[in-house]
Amino acid sequence: MRHDPSGGVSGPGTDPVTVDPSRQARWLVTAAVLAVGAVLLTVGWAARRPEPVGDRTVGQVTRVGVLPGDSLPGYAAATRAELAALTAGAYALVSFDRYLAPDRLPALLADVEVAAVVVRVPLPDRQTEVVRLPAQLLPQDVTAGMAGLADRKDREAADQRRRAADTADPTTRQGYETGAQVAAREAAGYRSACACVYAAVVRAAPAALRALAGRDGVRALDPAPEVTRLDRTVFLPPLPEQRDTARPPADTARPPAGRAPTPADPVPTPGAAMGDSSEGAPAVIAPVPSPTGTGSERSVSTPVPTSPDSRRSGSSVRSP
Repeated sequence: MRHDPSGGVSGPGTDPVTVDPSRQARWLVTAAVLAVGAVLLTVGWAARRPEPVGDRTVGQVTRVGVLPGDSLPGYAAATRAELAALTAGAYALVSFDRYLAPDRLPALLADVEVAAVVVRVPLPDRQTEVVRLPAQLLPQDVTAGMAGLADRKDREAADQRRRAADTADPTTRQGYETGAQVAAREAAGYRSACACVYAAVVRAAPAALRALAGRDGVRALDPAPEVTRLDRTVFLPPLPEQRDTARPPADTARPPAGRAPTPADPVPTPGAAMGDSSEGAPAVIAPVPSPTGTGSERSVSTPVPTSPDSRRSGSSVRSP
């Protein structure tokens, strides 16, 4: 068979057959419509398939506060500028200029909604854990949370002592013994409702936040209007004893008079002098279970390796 250039088909013993151009055009249109329909049917079927559902919040964590190396005067100036420009109610991180006992909080945080407080036992030159405690009712929630922390620290001390007793290596044993002593002193501090609160997470209208920022005892008020989920927010308040640069001082405490520290050594009390802390900025500050028993999270404190010589702009941290 050969193809006739005129569009017909010819062969031996046959007359040329001519194809009607109009019929050919209609056939092409019909084929095109069928092809488009097939494509649309495929797309529609795929669209009806359930897409894999993932957690879109993974990795989206907001940090509010300071990082090691930040200028603390610069941070305070930046928070004042942000507060002056605030136009709507928001969460805010309130940093105190000293460690406070729970009974000091109701007057200081009056007229704002309190969501949590940040606590640590400020042992001189000793690293202690930073914990965020849920606290809506002051001071009851804070004292109840501290009592729970004291029980946990007692268990940690007992565990460290058991590990020390089961270890033959002197260096490792000394590490466990020191950990047990620090945990025991933290337990004693929390059980006495110590002056250990140094920041709070609050929510209020701009006018109330500005009034709070001007009260005696408030070091900085860092508004965070972008925060909508507290469970996806890390709060990094500056330590009261640090005045120039946020940094993690070395854990340099030494046993007095050649002996190891014991639980009988002094613990912080309201009005006591502050020592320099070795607590670095934690990667996560998560709440312990609430005093009512409804909370499900456990405290986590993971120091971030930092360099005391690093310098930043001093503005508040907002890095998702």
